[in-house]
Amino acid sequence: MSEILLPIMIILLASVFQGTFGLGMKYVKPLAWEAWWIVHATIAMVIFPLIWALIVVPDLFNVIALAPSNEILTGGLLGFAWGIGGIMFGVSVGYIGVSLTYGIVMGLCSIVGALIPFILRFDSIAPASIPFILIGLALLALAVFIVTLAGLKRDKQLAEQGSEIQGIKKGKAFRTGLIIASASGILSAMLAVGFDNTVEIGTIAEKAGALPRNTALARWVVVLAGAYLMNVGYAVVLLIKNKSFGSFKTPGMFKALKWSVIAGLLWFAALGTYGQGVALMGDIGTMICWPTMLGLSLIVSNIAALITGEWKGMKGPLNIMALGVFVIIVATVVMAYASTIQV
Repeated sequence: MSEILLPIMIILLASVFQGTFGLGMKYVKPLAWEAWWIVHATIAMVIFPLIWALIVVPDLFNVIALAPSNEILTGGLLGFAWGIGGIMFGVSVGYIGVSLTYGIVMGLCSIVGALIPFILRFDSIAPASIPFILIGLALLALAVFIVTLAGLKRDKQLAEQGSEIQGIKKGKAFRTGLIIASASGILSAMLAVGFDNTVEIGTIAEKAGALPRNTALARWVVVLAGAYLMNVGYAVVLLIKNKSFGSFKTPGMFKALKWSVIAGLLWFAALGTYGQGVALMGDIGTMICWPTMLGLSLIVSNIAALITGEWKGMKGPLNIMALGVFVIIVATVVMAYASTIQV
């Protein structure tokens, strides 16, 4: 049991980072979104991952040079696909609102990100742990549904009070939004799948002298190269299209830049520590750690929302949210137990 405690604690820490990095996105103005995002993505996907990897992985670039070409290609392409999913997330918000989009994307992302490795590595999973993994995933799906329901009820209550919220379209446009959000959820899971497909890079890093948990950093450098290509490419297109280069000269932009850097550091802190937990857990790491991290990060993000007053005067929706949080905790315990079963 003690061997599983460290990776679980690491995933808990990753969840705190994952659940709080989005707070920085409240401070985009006066920068244009695309200007803010270029700085954020460069910190989160290039500078921080490279610095961390260079510190903990001896001869990092040689490790990557020795990596199988199929892992480099697959990891990068799946990272690129995740980037597309992120863009689709923003598009779907315009159709079906933040709460429903977040619920659909988080639910599909956590389940798909665990199920694909589960299917690919089925033969290496202890048979006795399989029912618990599936029960844990089902509970997390239920929890995300409950949390989404709480968000929708909060939005409805805000609308009744005359507060400004993200509009939700109807009819065909609403169905279009559901399709886009579903595609976003599936593509967003490719970050975990891409990481899961770079095991040999981790093995090479360990042979080069990296600690087992730190081999994850070499793997992230590869996956995030593709992710960065998609993200920065999209942001540059918007900068040109919107002619928003000038926003870097806007008074007060340094505060926005500061938050873009903070959000970038927290974002990769989540992935970096998550990868360490996966590396320590072995073959079943991704299928246990990915949904667990996303589930726990929902709790963290909603605690942050509670502190910042987003649930003020929302007793009914808040009670529903509390139920969702309870189910997430139960699911996490079940998944943690599944990871302790070896035979």
